[in-house]
Formats: sequence, structure tokens, C-alpha cells
Amino acid sequence: MDTHKPFEKIASRFQISQESAKFFLGRVQKSFKTEKPPHKLIVDFLEAQELEYLLTPYELAAMLNESGAWPHALVTEPPAIVDDEDLY
Repeated sequence: MDTHKPFEKIASRFQISQESAKFFLGRVQKSFKTEKPPHKLIVDFLEAQELEYLLTPYELAAMLNESGAWPHALVTEPPAIVDDEDLY
């Protein structure tokens, strides 16, 4: 039986801290309007995709939605963060 928690699997696979993995899972859940996918579903879906790098939480939520793994409504995509050019 697998005793690893979902955030531990993400942290290990993508070499990020456990806190970052917890935050990532929470942000994926917050990408949906009302019904939030369980962490296990998110991790199982992520493992099935065999991605080499971690997507943004919204990108993963959109993939969950488009594939039918979690067909609930998404919130509006957050704006992309763009650094301003140096003024000096």
C-alpha cells in the first residue's frame, strides 16, 4: 500500500519543496469554481501525463477539465505575470 501523501509525490518527482507541492495542489483546486478535485486525482492524472516539468496550476486544471478527468467549470485564467523592463 502506498503511504506517500500526494504532495510528497509531487515534491519528489519535480524536486520542489513539500510546501511548494502543497501550494501547487491547492492552486489547482482553486482553479475550479465550485467542485474541487481531490489531491489524489490530481496526482494520479499528473503521473499519467509523464510530464518532464511542472505546469502552472491553471494549465494542469485545464488539462484535467479538457480530458474529462474532472469536468467541472474553471475560474477565469489568471493574468500572466510579466516583468517590467529595467528603467535604468
